[in-house]
Amino acid sequence: MTKTLFAALVGCPNVGKSSILNRLLGRKLAIVSPKPQTTRSKIMGVLTQTMPAERRADAAINDEFIGAATETGERETDSTQFVFTDTPGLHRPRTLLGENMVKAVGEGIAGGDLAVLVTEPKGEPRPAELELLQRCQKLKLPVILAVNKIDTLDSKSLLLEKLARFAALYDFAAQIPVSALKNDGIDALMAELEAHAAEGPHFFPDDTLTDQPERVLAAEIIREKLLLNLQQEIPHETAVLVESWEERSDGLISIGAAIYCGKERHKGMILGKGGENLKKISASARADMERFFGARVYLRCFVKSREGWQNSAGTLKELGL
Repeated sequence: MTKTLFAALVGCPNVGKSSILNRLLGRKLAIVSPKPQTTRSKIMGVLTQTMPAERRADAAINDEFIGAATETGERETDSTQFVFTDTPGLHRPRTLLGENMVKAVGEGIAGGDLAVLVTEPKGEPRPAELELLQRCQKLKLPVILAVNKIDTLDSKSLLLEKLARFAALYDFAAQIPVSALKNDGIDALMAELEAHAAEGPHFFPDDTLTDQPERVLAAEIIREKLLLNLQQEIPHETAVLVESWEERSDGLISIGAAIYCGKERHKGMILGKGGENLKKISASARADMERFFGARVYLRCFVKSREGWQNSAGTLKELGL
């Protein structure tokens, strides 16, 4: 038996959707940072889990079949393919880039069998969360509420209050407290997702991790280091484009990447004194790339100023945004 589930991770900016995606996949795919709107486009992550048929929940029903298979030396297996879509945080857009990000949220919901609404454990439901629930309601989409960052709570009463507020708004398939940071509750979330998978063929080869090209993954790794090493508005004014990619015969991957900034004065801030800041960013990105791609990487980064790129349809298309 094979089963499949398409699930969209949705929520406000900076609630931990990408961190949860990485936990569900068991490896880091989406970049993460403390800054809001880190995710700018849909990111698909694929996880295919296989288990022996004798471990099925309905094993008792299949005893006769399983016994026959064992006698012939065959091992029947069940497998479930989860196709997760990490979406940008829903916000009020101020640029063409922002409008495209909001559009990506809608596409992620429309393409899912189920939505996972990620929220934080404190405070009232936000207007963006109410809008997301309205969209899911129109599509009659099952929704799992994942209350993330429970490790930040001093009292469980706050969590119970948050769960009660949301329960009054929507008939959730489940409400699951999690901590992506501590890897707490992720197994419970996965079990609930498994319960909603439908019998049917897998849409991707079982070893697929993502639909993102390697160039895009490399660009995102560099952008993560920009987010972690730059302050104030500068990270949101930057974008990365991998302009060259060469896989050499000795196994080395040579990558050339352009970092675009929205203002000329930001170039010096990104470079740092004597180029030290850019060297630090590049070295950290290269180390992550080598771990992710499993190969040695030679990385060259250079900074370009492109005023108003966030409102340029041509530039956004070039950047895949």
